[in-house]
Amino acid sequence: MFDKLLEKVGRKYDDLTPDEKVTLSSWVEAINKGKVTPVKVREHISTMKSAVEEELAKPNNNSKKDIFLKARLKNYLLLEAFISSPEKAQNRLDEMIAGLAPART
Repeated sequence: MFDKLLEKVGRKYDDLTPDEKVTLSSWVEAINKGKVTPVKVREHISTMKSAVEEELAKPNNNSKKDIFLKARLKNYLLLEAFISSPEKAQNRLDEMIAGLAPART
């Protein structure tokens, strides 16, 4: 079940962090029970974003962890933008694409 959902976004279940696996499981369970609402999704994204921001503020992060946390934060910001407004999401996506390193030739 998870594999089909993740495949749509180019991810695999094994690639997820333990926190992401728990979150995905709880979302799927809530969907099956009909309890997911846009408000709850926004609240959850806000909670996860705050957790990442707290981790980023710690002075003892190594560069690898720092990059990982920034990537997670960027993903949460993108999700938040998609929920808030399609236009805002498109702008955010355009910014992210523009920031990608040029393809190797």
